[in-house]
Amino acid sequence: MKLIRLSLIVTAALALFSCTPKVTEPLLVLHNVQLVDVTTGQLVQDQLLVIKQDRIQAILPEAKLRDYPQAQQLDGGGRYLIPGLWDMHVHFEGRDLVEDNKLLLPVYLAYGITGVREAASNLAPTVLNWRTLVDQNKLLGPKIFTAGQKFEGINSLWDGDLEIGSEADMLAGMDKLQQMQVDFIKITENTLQPDLYLATIKEAKKRGLLVSSHVPYGTSIAQLAEAGLSSLEHASYLLRLGFTDEAAVAAQVRAGTLTNQQAAEHYKTGFDQQQALSGYRMLKQLNVAVTPTLIGGRQLAHLHDTDHSHDEFLKYLTKDFTSNYQWRIDRMANETPEQQQQRKDKEQLIASQLPYLLQAGVTLLAGSDSAALNTYVYPAQALHDELELFQQAGLTPAQILQTATINGARFMHQDQDYGTIAVGKKADLVLLNQNPLLDIKASRSIETLLYQGKVYNRATLDQLLQQAEQRKLELEQKAG
Repeated sequence: MKLIRLSLIVTAALALFSCTPKVTEPLLVLHNVQLVDVTTGQLVQDQLLVIKQDRIQAILPEAKLRDYPQAQQLDGGGRYLIPGLWDMHVHFEGRDLVEDNKLLLPVYLAYGITGVREAASNLAPTVLNWRTLVDQNKLLGPKIFTAGQKFEGINSLWDGDLEIGSEADMLAGMDKLQQMQVDFIKITENTLQPDLYLATIKEAKKRGLLVSSHVPYGTSIAQLAEAGLSSLEHASYLLRLGFTDEAAVAAQVRAGTLTNQQAAEHYKTGFDQQQALSGYRMLKQLNVAVTPTLIGGRQLAHLHDTDHSHDEFLKYLTKDFTSNYQWRIDRMANETPEQQQQRKDKEQLIASQLPYLLQAGVTLLAGSDSAALNTYVYPAQALHDELELFQQAGLTPAQILQTATINGARFMHQDQDYGTIAVGKKADLVLLNQNPLLDIKASRSIETLLYQGKVYNRATLDQLLQQAEQRKLELEQKAG
């Protein structure tokens, strides 16, 4: 009898279970938004997005809101929706600044930046760990792409480099970086010899790796591009393309008949715009992107006539962090008024190249080069400063938005998931109070962030900033 009763109970329980609706993931419907299509530069009004977990499931007219009565609804208030911004050139550096850098990770999110490309530092293992923790939702910060350690020559100026003096060194270094699973290769020119420089680029291309680089005086930009360069970092190097004898100058430096300093002096006068435009077409043909990083040059050009002591962003930066600014301040302390004006003139000439680069079809990547060693180039904020310099240089807001969204995603081969607002893509989204297609300054007017399946309203973003400010104070108190 007991067995029959138990059987009836089990049968009833199974029947009840079979009638229970299947549990589904909750939907978030973000509605009443104006969608900024960064690919076309157009505004699509009265839209709603259906988001499941961290992906966009549907994009529909606002009138379809009635079809989702059970979903969590977020009213965008008619605001402007853009993809999360990417800063394509940052550094997390300083062996004694691990926590000082770490506290800034949520600050990037508060500034609408959901991805960063970290162009190597002396904190490679730490940054690689941060990359993993962010991907696993165990650390709050932007998605990180990193080069780990950068290639340099023996006895380089920079700390933490992967120093190589031979092809065997280079091959071993490339193996090491691949074992570290870096996202791209970075090369700089302090002591690395030109022939080995080119060999490193060729090897990276051979292995199917993206490679980003400075430009040594001993190689022409065309040589780097032909070797397989993916991106040229810092538009200041592009001025050499305005000289018909760039290849000859590089050959003389390689031969030892011309010093780096003499080459630098040669490039101070005689720039030809049409010659440069021809060089930009070459970059387009060989698929070399450019990360201008104008803000660093701008800050240095105006160092003597700008008081930074009351900059608001300093509340997030420890004294140990900003103490690194001093080396450039000291180096420039004795510049004459004439030298200061030359610096400003060069900064303006570099900025004026951006429309010509777009005219030639070159892909531009928005990057700040923010780092403890880069004076008054503030992490997170500097990307917005950079975008505004792009606008001052003559780019349209739509063109500028592309440099900080779809261009970076395409460059990193991540555009299947990021860079635009489209069905199936990650819902890394920023809701702005102002229209960024009218003025790129609107990129600062952040009301809401959607990131990794979570919604951060303005109050929550402000709380992240307050926590960063508090963490900065704690670190300073600990340091004494």
